[in-house]
Amino acid sequence: MTFAAGPRRAPEGPPAQRRRSPLVITLIVLAAIVVALFLLAEFWTEVLWFTQLGYQEVLWTEWGVRAGLFVAGFLIMGAAIFASLSIAYRSRPIYAPSTPEQATLDQYREAVEPLRKVVTWGAPVVIGFFAGTAASGQWQNVLLAVNQVSFDQNDPIFGMDLSFFVFTLPILRFSVGFFMAIVIVAGIGALATHYLYGGLRIGGSNDAGPRTTKAARVQLAVLGALLLVGIALNYWLDRYSLLTAQGTKFDGASYTDVNAVMPAKAILAVVALVVAVLFVVAAVRGTWRLPAIGVGLMVVSAIVIGGIYPAIVQRFQVDPNAQELESEYIQRNIDSTTAAFGLDKVETQQYDAATEAEAGALREDAETTAQIRLLDPQIVSPTFRQLQQNKQYYNFDETLAVDRYEIDGEKQDSVVAVRELNLAGLGDDQRNWVNDHTVFTHGFGMVAAYGNQTGPDGRPAFFEGDIPAEGALTDMGEGYEPRVYFSPQAPEYSIVGAPDESNPWELDFPDDEAGGQVNSTFGAEDGAVAGPDIGSFGSKLLYALKFGSGDILFSDRVTEESQIIYDRDPRSRVQKIAPYLTLDQRVYPAVVDGRIKYVVEGYTTTDQYPYSAQRALDEAVADSLTSSGSASIQAIAPEEINYIRNSVKATVDAYDGSVDLYAWEPEDPMLQAWQGVFPEAVKPMSEISGDLMDHLRYPEDLFKVQRSLLTAYHVTDASDFFSGQDFWQNPEDPTDTSGSGALQPPYYLTLQMPDQTEPTFSLTSSFIPGGNTDREILTGFLAVDAEAGSEDGKRSEDYGKLRLLELPRNATVPGPGQVQNNFDSNSTIASELNILSRGNSEVIHGNLLTLPVGGGLLYVQPVYVQSSQGTQYPLLRKVLVSFGDEVGFADTLDEALNQVFGGDSGADAGDAGGETESEVDDAPLDGTDTDTGTDTGTETEEPTAEPTETSTATEEPSPEPSTPGTFDDPQAALDQALTEAAQAMQDADEALSSGDWASYGDAQDALDEALQTAIDAESQLSGS
Repeated sequence: MTFAAGPRRAPEGPPAQRRRSPLVITLIVLAAIVVALFLLAEFWTEVLWFTQLGYQEVLWTEWGVRAGLFVAGFLIMGAAIFASLSIAYRSRPIYAPSTPEQATLDQYREAVEPLRKVVTWGAPVVIGFFAGTAASGQWQNVLLAVNQVSFDQNDPIFGMDLSFFVFTLPILRFSVGFFMAIVIVAGIGALATHYLYGGLRIGGSNDAGPRTTKAARVQLAVLGALLLVGIALNYWLDRYSLLTAQGTKFDGASYTDVNAVMPAKAILAVVALVVAVLFVVAAVRGTWRLPAIGVGLMVVSAIVIGGIYPAIVQRFQVDPNAQELESEYIQRNIDSTTAAFGLDKVETQQYDAATEAEAGALREDAETTAQIRLLDPQIVSPTFRQLQQNKQYYNFDETLAVDRYEIDGEKQDSVVAVRELNLAGLGDDQRNWVNDHTVFTHGFGMVAAYGNQTGPDGRPAFFEGDIPAEGALTDMGEGYEPRVYFSPQAPEYSIVGAPDESNPWELDFPDDEAGGQVNSTFGAEDGAVAGPDIGSFGSKLLYALKFGSGDILFSDRVTEESQIIYDRDPRSRVQKIAPYLTLDQRVYPAVVDGRIKYVVEGYTTTDQYPYSAQRALDEAVADSLTSSGSASIQAIAPEEINYIRNSVKATVDAYDGSVDLYAWEPEDPMLQAWQGVFPEAVKPMSEISGDLMDHLRYPEDLFKVQRSLLTAYHVTDASDFFSGQDFWQNPEDPTDTSGSGALQPPYYLTLQMPDQTEPTFSLTSSFIPGGNTDREILTGFLAVDAEAGSEDGKRSEDYGKLRLLELPRNATVPGPGQVQNNFDSNSTIASELNILSRGNSEVIHGNLLTLPVGGGLLYVQPVYVQSSQGTQYPLLRKVLVSFGDEVGFADTLDEALNQVFGGDSGADAGDAGGETESEVDDAPLDGTDTDTGTDTGTETEEPTAEPTETSTATEEPSPEPSTPGTFDDPQAALDQALTEAAQAMQDADEALSSGDWASYGDAQDALDEALQTAIDAESQLSGS
């Protein structure tokens, strides 16, 4: 026999005590103080930020619940492990059998014994920390479970309200998993301790005595029984989780799941409970035979009942009769998916699209035709910068926004942008702490241009802009506030505010009449508050630590009246105060009640809606715009969802950063649950002003998810859905030159669908055949009414109405890819565009818009030209139009439409009146006047070109904008024209650089004349 733990020899004499160095102690104390200060800085600055915004309830609730769950998880896991280790050690045998195995273990015991207390206390603490962290991460599920609201709808299998699956089941699954983790870790600790100290013997013969002591047997048997109870609960909950399981053909429980897997799970749960009882019996009777038999039985049952039996049912019963047997379950999937994603009220209409363009075909669509947008918000940002940037420390986003404003009593689709602060535009000699954080503190004003009109030389026709701000938006009401302290590109932090008696030092806006600039002090006139106070020494110290800047602590510009503004990105601000919302990728600005506000769309989502199709949100919303690098379009975090509601509309004031959340889907059970958690955080829809309502719109990401689902779920019959022969897909963006295969984004347009009585602001997309085919014809067109209305607190009844036009199966209407190919392969169009792109010019194709007008589908694409080097900004030069097999190509949309529709489209486009002068002065980077002196009062000449066929194999499509001239030597004429065109481009660049806009206009006229001569000469050469 050997001792389980041999006695130690007493040390001879008192142990020598080592004196700790005072320096070491001092360094440890200082390090602890520094760490504590940094933690305090992060903690208390968050408190100040939330308190200033009035959302401290959100912060304290989140932190309180997280802390409570962490402590609970830490204590439960830690206590269980500590108890298991302590019980195993205290119940160790005094004498262990003398066996070779125990002799070997004696060496390990001697090595472990000095560290035993460290392990006994340290292991529970370390593992408890991770357990507490995992429990803390469940704070949202816990709050939803406690505050759950009924869906008033039952699932088709168990007859339980859907709230059980959405709110209760997730926390039950976590609790069972957490319980099993506790038992497993505690069991491992007990097993190791008993083995190390002789309570459990693995090797040797049975003659050496029992392999376990009574204490070890009881403890391990009880832990084994608890583990099996957890396994039984897990099996039981698996039955409910089958309703949200992902399948190969559809999501949700299939025939095999309901008729084989669910009964198997129930049987296995009972088997696990029986085996748990056998473990309890083993603890009492002292034999492991029954538990061993039970575990073997459970393993066999899991293989046979849980695996083989369902596989046999699937292979021999379901697969040969899948369409009939799965029909009921597919229909459940269709019904649940359409309900969960708001597709159950889609109005589908058969649309026999015409492909023959007839004269006057657009007469009944005159209002839609007049609003066709020519400015592409993804392309014209450089043009906005050149014409309205004003100073290098301002900038516009790479992708601009589309909105609508009432100008002269008429709603106008507009392209808008905020003139944001851009510190990167300053020179290195201007970059210092004072300038970066106290002088350059804000952007200035909105810039807006007509979407359906162009100015001289293809420039945008601005109706709002300049510095100081002027135009239609500024004049809408008194008290317009153009200052922009909060925006997607705003700097990390700024310190604003100053004593009343001090001279203002914040740059407000540049002004030659005021000696170069006008300074201001934030809040001096209106007492506004945009951030926490930073006047006290404690606040200065905390923020100096937070931002790693000693200047905050020592600068004289940080006064008792100072405020610090940070977390200035609108999307980030909303995410912090509403962490339970999934936010749209895009934020967009609007002038509302005299203030610039950013609108942020908030969604409530879950992946626990029974029978609904699962979608990866980040993949469903990806298109050619999401990779544009725009600050206003931010990538969305990966998330699987099978339910979504646009439950909240949020606004962020660009001046003072205030955030307002409005309940947009007040009947959403998930929103109601969160309102139970934060009753004061979300305002009712009734508090939305009419002016704000006028600028709210249907969100893009929700529409993208819906169009993704409609590629399959426009099929509502289970048998047809099973065959999948009528599935669609979304087309790739034909203008995307990256080769990534990104999808075409949806577009905001004002249009009138066939069943509407007047045009409405809509979000649109199209569909092409699915499957493995490169044939791109149009199969469907989707539009949603994006206009929320203009009444205080009342949403339009038609808002959110989805209208789907399904084209006949034998239709041959070209899809976006075919239309782009027709444009690119047309010899006349290609010839002129090649000429435009020669020398120092570059041709850019704008967004390809699709509109259901004239009884068919009309495609419109603006064509921009910019310099290929030096100063670059695109100007609208041509417009491409397609209807059926007809193609138009002209300087204006109105001319191109007339080309296509037999010389008279029957309606006037927005540019029918010729160039539109901007209503505000240009504000280019150097501040020079941009008046070109061009007379735009002349009427546009009637187009003379005839439409041509692009589908005939014997003749190349050839729209002819003019009759070619005749030259004695066409090759020499072509060379001379190209030389003159190159010289005109060079003259234009020089005039642009010097700000001589009159000369720039003359150079553009010369360029147009040279290009026309080149076209005529090339036409003569090709016909010779």
